[in-house]
Amino acid sequence: MMPTAHQLYDVIDSTWPAASYQTIGPWLIREGRGGGQRVSATIANGPFNDTDIATAEQAMQALDQPSIFMIRAGDDALDAALAARGYPIVDPVNLYVTPTDQLATERPPRVTAFCVWPPLAIQHDIWAKGGIGAGRIDVMLRAKDPRTTILGRLNDHPAGTAYVGIHQGIAMLHALEILPHQRKQRMGVYAMRQAGFWAQENGARYFSVVCTQANAGANALYTSLGMALVGQYHYRRK
Repeated sequence: MMPTAHQLYDVIDSTWPAASYQTIGPWLIREGRGGGQRVSATIANGPFNDTDIATAEQAMQALDQPSIFMIRAGDDALDAALAARGYPIVDPVNLYVTPTDQLATERPPRVTAFCVWPPLAIQHDIWAKGGIGAGRIDVMLRAKDPRTTILGRLNDHPAGTAYVGIHQGIAMLHALEILPHQRKQRMGVYAMRQAGFWAQENGARYFSVVCTQANAGANALYTSLGMALVGQYHYRRK
């Protein structure tokens, strides 16, 4: 059976971990340290009231973070309560998954994609050009093994990079970035295939990605590879 959205939420937390976690009342407060919304957003772990929301806001302010909540499947009450408090929806995200053996079917052309750990300086540069800075690199570095990065090359030059981790037999790719002048030459496909073979060799039965709904190119890539849409989440940010 394919992993559910709730299983993928756990994979996100393991492969793209926050710097620290606090349980305060019904909330899991995550400290992001500049790693973006995915590691900074608060999660509801149980029933709450208006006072609890204020408590969460104070906890996030104490970490010098914006007030932001991740709204997952089943969080309808929280979604409505935050909407009533003036929190707009930010960055709806799609969750995709496929059996790993359906992705690891064709090796990329020779010297096109490599598994590299730790990431090289050129990969830091590629990520930086796509807005993925030091805070997100730190997320990769504090994740637990197994993990790797993918370095892509085309036309005898660096072309792209990505990060992959595994949790409980499910691999998840994050931070796929292809340089603009190297796009539309299948580099994204090659990176995904290479990541799929690495995941297979490291015991992952399934391979997953998360992607903002606004990223038309990435959504098209993942669906073209036969990945199934199994859920969504979004943020509410004050």
